[in-house]
Amino acid sequence: AAGNALKAGFDASWEPDFFGANAHAAAAAEADAAASAATLAATQLAVAGEVALDYLALRGTQARLAIAGASLAAQAETAQIARWRAQAGLASALDVAQAETAVEQTRAGLPALQASAAQSRHALAVLTGRPPAALDILLTPAAALPQPPAGLGVDLPAATLRRRPDVLAAEMQLQAAAQRVAQQDAATRPQLALQASVAWSALTLGGLGTQAAAASLLGSATQPLFDGGRRQGTLGAQQAAFDAARATYAASVLAALQDVEDALAQLGAAQQRLQALRAAEQAAKDAALLATQRYASGIVDFQTVLDTQRTLLGVQDSAATAQTDWASGHIRVLKALGIAPPREKTS
Repeated sequence: AAGNALKAGFDASWEPDFFGANAHAAAAAEADAAASAATLAATQLAVAGEVALDYLALRGTQARLAIAGASLAAQAETAQIARWRAQAGLASALDVAQAETAVEQTRAGLPALQASAAQSRHALAVLTGRPPAALDILLTPAAALPQPPAGLGVDLPAATLRRRPDVLAAEMQLQAAAQRVAQQDAATRPQLALQASVAWSALTLGGLGTQAAAASLLGSATQPLFDGGRRQGTLGAQQAAFDAARATYAASVLAALQDVEDALAQLGAAQQRLQALRAAEQAAKDAALLATQRYASGIVDFQTVLDTQRTLLGVQDSAATAQTDWASGHIRVLKALGIAPPREKTS
């Protein structure tokens, strides 16, 4: 005989996280995500610092080009004076040859500076995701070297360690490793589970809701008696990974402190050098002006003029380089502190 048999129900199971294995796994994943975000921030900081340093190098090279151009013009005027004096019988052909030699030597240094400026422009373009010559129109016109702030506050060591993204990434990786150790330790404990089922059965569809339900609730606990040391071995491996992460974190902290101290030392040395060169530059300007005037009056020989002009050019070039180094030193201090360099507005 034919008949109908209808059944409806559901099963459910629940494994309570008594020892926190799932919670530790979630915390480890969150720490991994935070470490990845900090690593991204460290990369962004590094790129921003390189952009700032290349921009300062470009403006510093342009300043040196301007100095060389002004020196070339001054030497050309001196050479003209030497020619006039030679025509008047007041100077020898040797003076004219020396003056022209100085002019051409200065002129010969211009292409190297121009190439260096072009390389800085190309580096800036590539760092900002553009073809090498994409920023030539914007950056070829010379602009003043950005001036760092008068005072630079440095707070060590706590704020430095919390600000640097690489240190933060190492800290998050250490936390993730600690959570995995706790997760694996929980995995060695007994596993508890609850299972429940509810079911209705009837001969007709309408009878499903009128019949009593058959329900069951079962609990179980499992604990491997022998796994060949697999779980303990995995726990040991996680502990070793934690020890490695702790060593990496300690190394990153020490490296951060060294970076800050090195950057501050370089900045202090650059500032002292710049101050000395600025004083020397003013003295060299006075000496070159006096030598040119006295040569025109026939008081000193031409060699004195050449010496003072060479000295002035060298001191001015060194001062421009020192100015760039001083500004770059501020950028390196900011990078060591984990601070992005300020943006230079261009139009």
